[in-house]
Amino acid sequence: MKSLDSAPSDSENGRLRAAGTIVSGPGREKDRSPEKPSQEDPRERVNRRWNEILQETRVAQTGIQILFGFLLSVAFTQRFERLGDFDHRVYVVTVVLGAAAIGALIAPVALHRFLSGSQMKDEVVVIAGRFMVCGMVLLALTIGCTLLLLLHTVLTDALAELLVGAVMAWFGAAWFLLPLVLKLRSARRADDGGRGRQAGRQQQ
Repeated sequence: MKSLDSAPSDSENGRLRAAGTIVSGPGREKDRSPEKPSQEDPRERVNRRWNEILQETRVAQTGIQILFGFLLSVAFTQRFERLGDFDHRVYVVTVVLGAAAIGALIAPVALHRFLSGSQMKDEVVVIAGRFMVCGMVLLALTIGCTLLLLLHTVLTDALAELLVGAVMAWFGAAWFLLPLVLKLRSARRADDGGRGRQAGRQQQ
């Protein structure tokens, strides 16, 4: 009769290892969880990118909807009638840009709704990303024109245009230039790492 404290045999150890356990000593077993994959598969990656686009769209849509609601209310104020032709033209351009920005930022949702189930999620993610960039450009222009319309009524023309130009330059640097610089820096670092690994293999 085998004792309970006796060590498992070699054949039992083999079966335990195959079952996903490690024999750490006589009569003692420790569970070993399977290793998780270090990289996500293509389907997980496209789903993650789509969820990120949805989150970004919600943030941008909130801003443009508030701004567009403000622009629509301006036309019904008494002071709007006293504005000059230049201000009226700026207002029309601003409203059109705001409407175009809303269309671009809602386009990813429409794409997903009409193409859902058509096995085109990869293409939808790529196109939705481009619509997001387009919507951000239109949103920046809408904000710039809105500032020009507001500042032009309380400041001199030159000062208003200077301040609007400074704000637009800030938007361009923070929204577009900085991500581009970081992307180029990451690509350069990846290229340097690849050349370093290749040189190390050649030395070996």
